[in-house]
Amino acid sequence: MSATVTMYSTPWCGYCRRLKSQMEREGLAYTEVDIEQDAKAADYVMSVNGGNQTVPTVVVTVGGEIQWVATNPSLAQVRDAFVAAAA
Repeated sequence: MSATVTMYSTPWCGYCRRLKSQMEREGLAYTEVDIEQDAKAADYVMSVNGGNQTVPTVVVTVGGEIQWVATNPSLAQVRDAFVAAAA
């Protein structure tokens, strides 16, 4: 099974824009979910961030199972988590 990356974000988040551009430059595919447009996504982000809607929140999954979750991670952290999950 392959690993997938999901980034929970908002359109106005500068940290989200920066991480998205870095992942695109590295060729790291991801799915973006706007928590302002998806109430369930906002609830999920709050559940992993102590009740806060903090973005970017990045999740790496394999076969639907969460392998790694981080808030405002660096590109290196996302890449390392993706590689580890894909191994």
